Amino acid sequence: MNVNAATSGGGARLLADGNQVPVLGLGVWQVPDGPECVNAVRWALDAGYRHIDTAQAYGNEESVGRALRDSGVPRDQVFITTKFQPRANDPVAEAEGSLRRLGLEQIDLYLVHWPEGGPTRAWAGMERAQERGLARSIGVSNYDAAELEAVIAAGTVPPAVNQILFNPRHRRRALLDACGRFDVAVEAYSPLGTGRYVDDTTVAGIARRTGRTPAQVLLRWGLQHGLVVVAKSTHRDRIHENAQIHDFTLSAEDMAELDALDRTGGTDRALEAKWW
Repeated sequence: MNVNAATSGGGARLLADGNQVPVLGLGVWQVPDGPECVNAVRWALDAGYRHIDTAQAYGNEESVGRALRDSGVPRDQVFITTKFQPRANDPVAEAEGSLRRLGLEQIDLYLVHWPEGGPTRAWAGMERAQERGLARSIGVSNYDAAELEAVIAAGTVPPAVNQILFNPRHRRRALLDACGRFDVAVEAYSPLGTGRYVDDTTVAGIARRTGRTPAQVLLRWGLQHGLVVVAKSTHRDRIHENAQIHDFTLSAEDMAELDALDRTGGTDRALEAKWW
């Protein structure tokens, strides 16, 4: 990805492998394949987003690819993430399928979606996908500290990213610290708590004081903790609003109030309960 393009949309995070990821992404989890997904991605690209996050399990990679082509934004200016469906056998074959659906020659970031079958089961295949040029960077998602350490010990290439559930109610401090020790960037999914936390009274109070929306406050909190934030929306106005997070700063008092909302006890686990 073009370095200037990565930084033009509000900043980028330098990964340990030397690649850069824009710090704000649009996620398309639970967005149906078709016009709704195409529109959301187009609106995001129009608003200056340069990072789109999808997955094989979402079933909407074709719409992401269509929106990118229709947008007119050059390919080298957009960072595309997709995720290996770990119930499949071969990350290489699945990456090739993703590239066909996306209409791309290379994935910018390819993640193991969750550690089904053990944290290291898919990793050799992920490394092969990168070696073959199918993916520029590889990483994991929903991995706890011990699982992340196991992948690093077993592999040749360490994960560049761990994408986890992270927001003020799920401030997994010990997991964030572990990722820092391993030089693994943390991407926060559900930074708005799938929309539930925009109505939190603490968040609303900070939003009033700062003259920002609650969503902007939550996303800014993530950026100030050094995270990449991946927010989902299918509403054009909210997509535009969520992009306006680079021109203000939360105070130390604001950050402390939000930090105090944590309900995980600062865990090093990625999930309270497995879904597989």
